[in-house]
Amino acid sequence: MTGQNTRTAEVQVFADRAAITHYLADWLLQQAVAKTSGPFVIALSGGSTPQALYSLMAQEPYASRFPWARMQFFLGDDRFLPHDHPDSNSGMLHRLLFSRVPVPAANVHAMPATGTPEDAAHAYETLLKQFYGADRFEPNRPLFDVNLLGLGADGHTASLFPGQPVLQEKTAWVAPCIPPAAPYTRLTLTYPAIHASRHVVFMVEGAGKKEALAKVRAQDPTCPASAITAMGDVRWLIDTAAAPAL
Repeated sequence: MTGQNTRTAEVQVFADRAAITHYLADWLLQQAVAKTSGPFVIALSGGSTPQALYSLMAQEPYASRFPWARMQFFLGDDRFLPHDHPDSNSGMLHRLLFSRVPVPAANVHAMPATGTPEDAAHAYETLLKQFYGADRFEPNRPLFDVNLLGLGADGHTASLFPGQPVLQEKTAWVAPCIPPAAPYTRLTLTYPAIHASRHVVFMVEGAGKKEALAKVRAQDPTCPASAITAMGDVRWLIDTAAAPAL
């Protein structure tokens, strides 16, 4: 694995969100079926952009073709809310995807929503370390096969928001975050945990994201997404509305 960042990442431009969604569903299916040694491990993104993807994965022909029993699902971030709250990423994923496909419940790893945010982050990190089989990441041995990410207009990704202490985290895999201009305390994967990915895939759509996309592609340090790297490759899947910034 050579490793990539947001500047060296491949950029693929699509007509609209629907085109991105169908491409990514096909690509994820190909990746999941092709990996036959060990589980296929994916970190899912919240927000509005990937919701169409999750709904599509729950429909035919995808619902009967994904190897659900061999797939392990984690979250890249979530709001520190009960899972049945309308703004919970875990709840959204259950409604759109997990309740509609034959994935074993033990293969879905929601972020904790009880206790303190710090305790919940520690518990999820412990789970990840147990799954990985080590307390530290080993070079060229990713934790995630695929890590799906979005991009905010302020340059944030996952719940890595501008100016937050979590951006300086070098050792923890999961940390709490209190966004300066967004509701709810969050739990998020940190830079080291996201880096431990074979593929990092950004989904970006809409003219409202083109300025942030340009900044991140230029490695603007004010945008947290600029610091995303991967053990393997990083790729951008964007629509034409966001593409002019490139």
